[in-house]
Amino acid sequence: MKKFDESRYLADMYRDSCFPGFLVDKVKESLAKVVSFLEKEPQDMAEVQARFDECMNEINEPQAEFEDNDSEIETGARESIGETVSEIIKHFGLDLDAETAMSQRDF
Repeated sequence: MKKFDESRYLADMYRDSCFPGFLVDKVKESLAKVVSFLEKEPQDMAEVQARFDECMNEINEPQAEFEDNDSEIETGARESIGETVSEIIKHFGLDLDAETAMSQRDF
């Protein structure tokens, strides 16, 4: 399977200067862990969902850091994260919708 295209991670967040790059990088790292897991071999859907749950829990954590840097995970960020999750799902042909994959989000 073709590798997931790095440029598809959080493109809108990277373009928007209201999101500090180092914090967007943290969000990207969490998503990249899921991609790395999926690139290794086909997994059962319960394990895939567990990895997305871990990812969303990691993304939930730096919300205070965003606020400390005059930013927040708001509508634009939620949409960018959701688009990236949708792209991951589509790329790997997963039988999963983005809302379910992101069910642990707190943003």
